[in-house]
Amino acid sequence: MSTGPGSDSPTRVAIACQGGGSHTAFTAGVLKRLLRECDNRSYELVGLSGTSGGAVCATAAWYGLADSGTDRAVGILDSIWRDFSARSPFDTVSNAWLVALAHFAARGGPLPLFSPYELPYTEAGRDRFLDTLETHIEFERVPELADKTSVDLILGAADVTEGEFTTFCNEAVTAETVLASAAIPTLFEAVEIDAHWYWDGLFSQNPPVRDFLTRPQKAAKKPDEIWIVQINPKHREDVPQSVEDIADRRNELAGNLSLYQEVYFIEKMNDLIERGSLPREYKPIDVEFIDLGSDLAAPTKVDRDPEFIERLLQRGQRRAERFLRGRP
Repeated sequence: MSTGPGSDSPTRVAIACQGGGSHTAFTAGVLKRLLRECDNRSYELVGLSGTSGGAVCATAAWYGLADSGTDRAVGILDSIWRDFSARSPFDTVSNAWLVALAHFAARGGPLPLFSPYELPYTEAGRDRFLDTLETHIEFERVPELADKTSVDLILGAADVTEGEFTTFCNEAVTAETVLASAAIPTLFEAVEIDAHWYWDGLFSQNPPVRDFLTRPQKAAKKPDEIWIVQINPKHREDVPQSVEDIADRRNELAGNLSLYQEVYFIEKMNDLIERGSLPREYKPIDVEFIDLGSDLAAPTKVDRDPEFIERLLQRGQRRAERFLRGRP
């Protein structure tokens, strides 16, 4: 691939990773294959972004690449998802119970509602999340690595009290900012960072896309293409009618709302460029999607069964391979 006619330069790409709980194991599989392709110099990776589970994947991939290259990035992605999986006897039972409750609630079953501030296991869940990240990523090295890598890292979160979209970029990324991006408000307390409180980035940018264009990039390299790993399907064959199907579709549409606002921005910029309304140094940017598919119900976003996670990883690699084979 080249950046233009007669050019021998690789196509510059940025990869944006949508959030979606356990379904983002698919994203890890996609990244494993795409990073290999970039390593072969077919493409030049200039940015990674993510929200929620997508933020976990983007951060793991970015850290591994900046630390020692593609093999390291692939290894960290595999290790993190292995550790997130429910493997102990207690985890296996609690995971099955949580998935069953999620399906029951999606079918309209009455469940008592509790705030995460009222539940004793909230702090343990937060600590496990942070411990898993910090086992595989030395966050104290992020500023050093951010100085030497040419790849941007951008994570999305929502400022709860200010009602603003927030991104944490490059040297500002810590274990707490990844947690902030993934802090689902029904499961985690809001995450405090510099006197601001954050929730899951689903309520802001899911994932950040236009930041690849609007903020200063390293080495002034903006992408020629943005590849979006999409967890929530855009299209459904049928109108949902059952309580569970309606709940699933509401979850998907909510997860896609901010994404398509981000993509719309890119499309409007492209329109202005094509009409000659912007300076000639602006170039159109192609946006491509690699999607999970529409066969998984929303309650399985909390499923950490190891076999389920492994299937998603494998699916991600297959979909990425199909995507690359379809490239011109």
